[in-house]
Amino acid sequence: MRNILAFLLLVAATSVLAQDKNPVSSAIKEILPRQQKNIVAAAEQMPADKYSFKPTPDQITFGHLVLHILESNNRYCSKIGDVPEVKPSAPLKETDDKDKLVTALKASFDFCASALEKVNDSKLGDELELSGGRKATRALALIALSSGWADHYGSAAMYLRLNGLLPPTAQPKK
Repeated sequence: MRNILAFLLLVAATSVLAQDKNPVSSAIKEILPRQQKNIVAAAEQMPADKYSFKPTPDQITFGHLVLHILESNNRYCSKIGDVPEVKPSAPLKETDDKDKLVTALKASFDFCASALEKVNDSKLGDELELSGGRKATRALALIALSSGWADHYGSAAMYLRLNGLLPPTAQPKK
C-alpha cells in the first residue's frame, strides 16, 4: 500500500511538472524563498561587531559580502525582469551598520520576487547586458542568479563558523 501511494504521488508530481510551460523560471522562483530565508537569517545571525570581520587580509568583510549580495540581487533581477533597478536613496557602504545592510538585503530579495513574478521561459534566449558590459542570455542570468545565492550562502556560513556560530541550515530543527 505504501509503495502504491508513493508511486501515485510521484506520478502526480511528474504530471504537474510536465504541465509547467516555464520549468526554468518556475524553478528559480521556487528556489528564491529558501535562499532568501537562509541568507537573511545568516546576515541577522552575525553580530553587528563582526560585520567588519575578514577571514584573511585578502578577503572581503562580512559587511561587504552582504552589500555584494544585495547589489547582485538588484542588478540581476532588474535585468532578468526587465524592470528598472532599485537604487537606495543614499549609496550603501560595507561599513554601514548591520540594521541598514540587513534591511537593504531583505528589500533586495523582495525586489527580486517582484521582478521575477512575470518572467517566463519564452524569452530565455534574449540577450541581456550584465555588469561590465558583458552580454548573456536571460537563461544564463537566471542560472547565475541562483548559483550566486548558493555561493553567497556558503560564504556567509563560513564566516559564521569562523566566528563560532552555527549557520542557519546547520542548526537543529525546532
